[in-house]
Amino acid sequence: MTSESRRDPVSDELITPENAVLLLIDYQPVQVQSIESTDRIDMVRKAVITVELAQAYGVPVIHSTVNVATGRNKSTIPQLARLLGDVPVYDRTSINAWEDDEFKAAVKATGRRKLIIAALWTEACLTFPTMDALKEGYDVFPVVDAVGGTSVIAHETALRRVAGAGAQLVSIAQLACELQRDWNRAETVPAFVTELVELGAFPPSALG
Repeated sequence: MTSESRRDPVSDELITPENAVLLLIDYQPVQVQSIESTDRIDMVRKAVITVELAQAYGVPVIHSTVNVATGRNKSTIPQLARLLGDVPVYDRTSINAWEDDEFKAAVKATGRRKLIIAALWTEACLTFPTMDALKEGYDVFPVVDAVGGTSVIAHETALRRVAGAGAQLVSIAQLACELQRDWNRAETVPAFVTELVELGAFPPSALG
């Protein structure tokens, strides 16, 4: 029962806290209310868990909204805004976040090549930056249970499109396990267990 020495966390082929960044895009009231592919309340709950996981492991978050400055849209929903605190917000007019200079510069400034992405809608604000980032050589990981589209077929078609282009679909439970990787990394075990209990992957008794 001896774990091998930890791989280089920057060059590791799998997601690590040191080689990944979370892109959180357009979790705003209008977008949330237009989701029809899944239960909206559950989707928001899972988006919160995704951000909490990133924060627990020290994964930076690049946070973006659309059309707040123009007055056409309200900002990020309170459940996520409270968590994000003073994380900078990159507001855009472009539907595709990758076509916003400030957003793209913020992603590139992290120096990280693995992009975990959660965005609304799946068929637009997730698909378009995913396709562009893949073309620029990034590894992109859409969090499938924290996103949604305007219909089931729109959501599922978008996921097939990005997967066909090379995106690596990931669930929250898989993401948590990939970030943790070894129970011997004791400092993050409490957060790992807490988030998986909140997700429903572990029973409440796992909290001891």
